[in-house]
Amino acid sequence: MGKRATTISEQVQKLKDRGMHLNLGEDKAKEVLFDIGYYRMGFYWNPLEQNKDHHFKEGAKFSDALDLYYLDSDLRHVFIKFLNRIEVNFKTKLIYEASNHYQAKPTWFADPSIMKKGFINQLPKYYDERFKNNNTALKNHHKKYINQIYAPAWKALEFMPFGSILTIYKNLKSEELQKKICKHYDLRNQHYFDNHIRNLIAVRNICAHGGQLFDLQLAKANTDIYGLKFTGKEKNNLYGVFKLIKYYLSKISSDRENEFSAKVLSLLQVHKSNAALTDIIETKAGFLSF
Repeated sequence: MGKRATTISEQVQKLKDRGMHLNLGEDKAKEVLFDIGYYRMGFYWNPLEQNKDHHFKEGAKFSDALDLYYLDSDLRHVFIKFLNRIEVNFKTKLIYEASNHYQAKPTWFADPSIMKKGFINQLPKYYDERFKNNNTALKNHHKKYINQIYAPAWKALEFMPFGSILTIYKNLKSEELQKKICKHYDLRNQHYFDNHIRNLIAVRNICAHGGQLFDLQLAKANTDIYGLKFTGKEKNNLYGVFKLIKYYLSKISSDRENEFSAKVLSLLQVHKSNAALTDIIETKAGFLSF
C-alpha cells in the first residue's frame, strides 16, 4: 500500500488503474476492502497479478480474489477441526503410554530421571501460576493438594498446547517409549514422526492465526515413510499436508479420514468451473485432480 495510508476510494482506484475488473461493482469492492482490508486481500489477488508492479493479468476479476479468500477461510476451518483430532489423539497416546510405563511416578514429566535436563529446567515456564489459574481443573487440584508442585500427567498435560506436547515427547529420555508411542501411527522411526508432527503443528498455527493455506510452503519438507510418499512439490505444499493429515487420521479413524477428504474436495469442487481458481488450486495448492 506504499508509505502512507490510503482511503477506500483510493484503494479502489488503484485496483482499477492496475487492471482489475471490479465485476461485483465498486460499492461491493469498497464493502469488502473495509471489511477484510486491502492488505489481507492482497494475498488473494496476488496470483492474479502479472508482474512485480502489481499489474493484473488480462481478465483478472475482483470476484476471483474474493472467492479465493473465502475458499481459503473455509479450508482453514476444515483443516483445524481435523488437526485438533490428531492433537487430542497424540496427547492421549503420550499420556497413556508414559503414565503406564512410569506408574509409580504420576508426575513423570517433571522427573529428571525420565526427562532431559533442558526440559526440566524450562518446565516452570510452562507450568506457572498463570497456566494453573487459567485451567479450572488444575486450579481446583492445587487448591486441594497445596503441597503438590505439579498435578498428575493425565490432568496437567491435558491443558498443554500441541507444541508443548511434542516438546515433552521429544524430551523423553527413553527412545523405547518414544518408539512405542509413534508405533500407534505405524511409524518405527521417532525422527520421522517428529518431522510430521512439527509440520502439522505449523499448519495448525497458520489456521489458528488466519494465515494463507492455498499457497502454503512448509519450511521443512515432509519425510517419506512406508505407505506415504511425497513427490516433488508435495513435500511442501498444501496437497502434501492434505495427504499427511489423511494418513494420521487413517490411524485414528477411517470415518474421520473419509470425512476430512470429502469436506476438502467438496470445497474445491465448487470452483471447478472457474478457470482462474482452478489454475490457482492446481499450481499453488497442488490439487491436480479434485
